Amino acid sequence: MEDYKELTNYIRKNITIDDEDLKIVLSHFKTVKKKKNQILLPCGKNSQVSYFVKKGCLRLFYIDEEGKDITRYIAFENQFATELVSFITNQPAQESIQVIENSELLYITHEDFRYLIKRIPSWKDFYNAYLEKAYVNNSKRLISFTTLNALERYEQLFEVNPNIVKRLPNKVVASYINISQETLSRIKSKFLFQKEINIEIKSTKS
Repeated sequence: MEDYKELTNYIRKNITIDDEDLKIVLSHFKTVKKKKNQILLPCGKNSQVSYFVKKGCLRLFYIDEEGKDITRYIAFENQFATELVSFITNQPAQESIQVIENSELLYITHEDFRYLIKRIPSWKDFYNAYLEKAYVNNSKRLISFTTLNALERYEQLFEVNPNIVKRLPNKVVASYINISQETLSRIKSKFLFQKEINIEIKSTKS
């Protein structure tokens, strides 16, 4: 199934699953194309769908008490995007899911996802692995907000996930590392200047 090649690779990287069970899993995913800036899940609505990004980018965001747009998670190709709290509890979502680039997505409903957990034991392993990865990523982000300054957060982001910096607007990048766009502009100038200096030092030494 050529349309499901990326999802197949992702699943096989996380769990051991035989061809027959994998075929059943893939049969519960559907394809959809969405345009830039579309809202897939508005805040306050129950999250009944989990998305896999085949092409493009999605983000999860919320509006804080001061009306500030906060990006909590960004999913590029070969990543899932789900408002997990709502997906798990079946309660209204506290975050929204937005399309950041024109995207091709595979999606599975909450009902089908739960059905696969009951029918295919290895899919429960997949779900556990997904939850663990989400927990680790969230924990690392929270820790970075209290232990790193703005420049260090940007440097870490550039090293760990450069696509966010290279592909997305400054507004989204700033909201992801919890700084203002003005601060981001200053940091980017300083960061690029430091890189140029480092390149000059390396070329001089060589």
